[in-house]
Amino acid sequence: MNLIAEKLELAKRLLDVEDEGLLFQLKQVLDNEGKDFWDDLPENVKQGIERAKKQAAEDKLTPHDEVIARYAKQL
Repeated sequence: MNLIAEKLELAKRLLDVEDEGLLFQLKQVLDNEGKDFWDDLPENVKQGIERAKKQAAEDKLTPHDEVIARYAKQL
């Protein structure tokens, strides 16, 4: 299917949508096209992500299976 046909099919389907929540979500997708979510994150979240990336680079993370094994005993 070529691009024009895809757009027409999508437009037809969009006209049939009655769910306002779905329309809102579709609008958000289109409004945020090409936008990097990073810019919308709070500064403390960005700092936490950067800290975690640094810990990973320094091999200071505990593998998931080790954490599960350690805390499974307490549950």
